[in-house]
Amino acid sequence: MTQVFFYHGAADKLAAACALISGAYAKGKALQIYAPEKSLADSVDRALWAQAQLSFIPHCRADSPLATETPIVIAEHAEQLNPGERLLNLGLDIPTAFQQFNSLIEVVGQDEAERDAGRERVRHYRAAGCDVRFYDLSQR
Repeated sequence: MTQVFFYHGAADKLAAACALISGAYAKGKALQIYAPEKSLADSVDRALWAQAQLSFIPHCRADSPLATETPIVIAEHAEQLNPGERLLNLGLDIPTAFQQFNSLIEVVGQDEAERDAGRERVRHYRAAGCDVRFYDLSQR
């Protein structure tokens, strides 16, 4: 069953996501990122390139020929996701393939619409039998 790690209250959702991506990479863990809008996928891609020189995070888009060899992969479409260990969802909707992953990481900002969508996703994950753990980022 998929375990869900729900990081909420992020003042800067992109920065929080990049910190989680960096942490996964530092631990040697592969991660797929679901960013269902081109502008969001572009923002994540640019932010990962802008990391400090000594903390480069190898990543690519899901349609890259290097996607199978790269630890961090950014997908704009759910059908680009390959079943695996970890999925980071940056969208407002439930990724259709989430149950094909051992763990799902959610990052929710402070915008009310985003928070409401997050609450809906939590209800869905719980109804699907997932263990959901919460981490409050608003105090950081």
